[in-house]
Parts: sequence; C-alpha cells; structure tokens
Amino acid sequence: MLADIQRLSIAGRIQLVEDIWDAIAATPDALPLTEVQCQELDHRLEAMQQNPQEGISWPELKATRPSR
Repeated sequence: MLADIQRLSIAGRIQLVEDIWDAIAATPDALPLTEVQCQELDHRLEAMQQNPQEGISWPELKATRPSR
C-alpha cells in the first residue's frame, strides 16, 4: 500500500490526505476530545465571550491569505 501511495504524484498524495481528512471529519464523535482539549476550548470560548471585539472572523482571515 505504501508503495502505491509513493507512486502517486505530489498532487495525488495531497488529494489522498485531503480525502482521508474529510472522511475523519465526517465522523467527529469517533475521536473524542481529551480533557486538555476541552479545557482549551472552554478557555477560548470564555475569552471570546469576554472580548467579542478581539480577533477576526473566519471570512476575514481567509481574505488575508495570499493568493496562489
């Protein structure tokens, strides 16, 4: 199987990784968060709620990304 993957072009390998990631993301409950991850998310949510003017939205962030 690894030999088959290595025969793919770089673009093909990237696409394979994206496809695998999409399959994992489709079942988020299959990999529960750790306690540390839950605490970090709670911390970030609290910070956002206390200072909603801080930071930028996802669309704003994407707009700052250089074009390829």
